[in-house]
Amino acid sequence: MSTVESRLASMGLILPDPLVLPSPNRTSAVQVGNMLYVSGHGAALLEDDTVKRRGKVDVDISEDEAYATSRALALKMIATVKHHVGDLDRVAKVVKILGMINSHPDFERPNAVLNGASDLIYEAFGPEIGQHARSSVGVETLVDRQPVEIEGIFLIQD
Repeated sequence: MSTVESRLASMGLILPDPLVLPSPNRTSAVQVGNMLYVSGHGAALLEDDTVKRRGKVDVDISEDEAYATSRALALKMIATVKHHVGDLDRVAKVVKILGMINSHPDFERPNAVLNGASDLIYEAFGPEIGQHARSSVGVETLVDRQPVEIEGIFLIQD
């Protein structure tokens, strides 16, 4: 078991199945050299029924509920990284996370929603590897009315 999986287990978390996309024209991640580019992970594809998978933040779901969804998406993204690289201890650095938050136009805290993903990644990988650059944007809509979608870039060591 990797150090990352041990940390997750100590938090009571188990990796879910990795993301499998519904079309053969794309994949859940692509590695180019030592960089792993992870596709958008949207809430509609979560198996976790304890989080909100559809709705607009600040209209249908609360900021706190969206934070929990963002956190669940980060866990799924970590599972996808493991699927593509084999061992999470090969992640040398979480480079960047992008979060798209389906929210009311007046909602001014997409960053607080994305903290769900950032906090889990930081906790799972530790401060040196897990601290990352990021962008959070509020959007008018996402596929299937998902409240959150995240993607990431990871530096992988040989």
